[in-house]
Amino acid sequence: MQFIKDKKIMPFNPIHKLIENKKLLKDDFLSGLTVALALIPESIAFAFVAGVSPILSLQTAVMIGFIAATFSGRPGMISSSTAAISVVFASLIAVHGLEYLFATVVLMGIFQILIGVLKLGKYARIIPYPVMLGFLNGLSIVIFLSQWDLFKVNQTSIVNGSKVTQSVWLPGPQIALMLAFVVFTMLIIHFVPKYTKAIPSSLIAIIVMTIIAVVLNRYGIHLQNVQDFAGMEISGGFPRFHLPMVPINLETLRIIFPYAIIGGLVGLAEAVLTLQVIDEMTNTRGRTNKEIMAQGIANLVNGFFGGMGGDAMIGQSIINVKSGGRSRISGLVAASALMFFIMFGSAFINVIPLAGLVGVMFMVVVGTFKWESLRYKNKVPTQDILVIVIVSLITIFADLATAVIVGVIVSALIFAWEKGKVIYANVEETDSGEKMYKINGTIFFGSVLNFKDIFDFENDPDTVVLDLKYAKVSDYSAVEAISSITKRYAEQGKTFKIVRLSDDCKKLFRNADVLASVHIDDADTNLIEFPYV
Repeated sequence: MQFIKDKKIMPFNPIHKLIENKKLLKDDFLSGLTVALALIPESIAFAFVAGVSPILSLQTAVMIGFIAATFSGRPGMISSSTAAISVVFASLIAVHGLEYLFATVVLMGIFQILIGVLKLGKYARIIPYPVMLGFLNGLSIVIFLSQWDLFKVNQTSIVNGSKVTQSVWLPGPQIALMLAFVVFTMLIIHFVPKYTKAIPSSLIAIIVMTIIAVVLNRYGIHLQNVQDFAGMEISGGFPRFHLPMVPINLETLRIIFPYAIIGGLVGLAEAVLTLQVIDEMTNTRGRTNKEIMAQGIANLVNGFFGGMGGDAMIGQSIINVKSGGRSRISGLVAASALMFFIMFGSAFINVIPLAGLVGVMFMVVVGTFKWESLRYKNKVPTQDILVIVIVSLITIFADLATAVIVGVIVSALIFAWEKGKVIYANVEETDSGEKMYKINGTIFFGSVLNFKDIFDFENDPDTVVLDLKYAKVSDYSAVEAISSITKRYAEQGKTFKIVRLSDDCKKLFRNADVLASVHIDDADTNLIEFPYV
């Protein structure tokens, strides 16, 4: 077997191929292990947001992660229980309970599968790059702010005879100590790759920090760890099959349907954007519709195993890719390792210091935030900067799906406004005394006002010709504008006709004859007249 490279025939070397495959396998395994450790506090935090037990959230991370990685259209992407889905389902759980949550997750999975089957993922291509930048910057800030919850502890007090639990900051010295180890963790992650890339620096940092925390604890210096944050020892078993115990009727559908649709759209928005980010980082291209199907299958199965639903995690996906994960093996290892830790490694994961995990996530923030966007002033159009800022702020203060939708709408409106200004006419007088307007540009809803301003109704001669050879009539707003121009000339007893239309424009006028009152005169056709209505 031979490979052709740069027009030279290169012999196939099975030894080199074997060595390369072993390296890829090792990188995927170690990056998956790193991701599994980083998933633990994240999943626990999402459980608190949704109002479920930490074990349920961790088991959800296992199921979602394993199934999504198996069917993924973007190898290297990590899926789990997420904050976005937790926020969507929190009120449902509070009002209706877990059984309705499980039924909602099943319906959400079915909805996502249908979107994948119908191949609607192609519409993700309309997301402009400024929206992507705003999403990344906003998400970086969200991740950064969310880590400060790990600097707090739950404190129970008696108020009016009742127990009240509230989250309070750690004492000052403990916060200072924790911040010092966060910085130390970040330094390990930054400098280790300069000496070796055999093991992901994030994994080395977590292991080193855990050893330090155990040693310090023996000398009476305690660093907040995973068990402290969860408020319980993290241990459990494999998720069990469970049919949602809800009435099968229209009332149940009325309750769960809105949550399923919103959760499905939020999950797919985050998954599609994460896919595009990983595509850019790896210079490869994922399969959007296949990934949508994978997310749907994962949620469908998860709902039947008592899970809270989830989607792609951009932070963990970035950790995975930067640690060397490139194939679906890394995602499978992450889910499997997390399950192993839950079942057999509780003694280890419970003592992992939060400072180490916060340091890992802070490095994700540094790597995710598009710092170059801060220097875009006077280098890119102002409207693009506006979109970046809007999407960033909505991502921070609302949610990802709303931010993306608003970003796309604002980008489209700005485009329409700018495109509408690019229309002009070359005006000529013919030998027969006619006045000809040769239009250049696109006539559509965004340009009709500028288009109408081109004509001099009062001073034009008795016959006016509109030449559309270098223009395009693209929508019914344009048809209506031309119809109104025709009417104004007719009211003054003047003739207005159109020449040299494209076939598409002619068809548009024919289909809209109830709106139009124009004369279309072309060298290749007879005169076409649409009377007033």
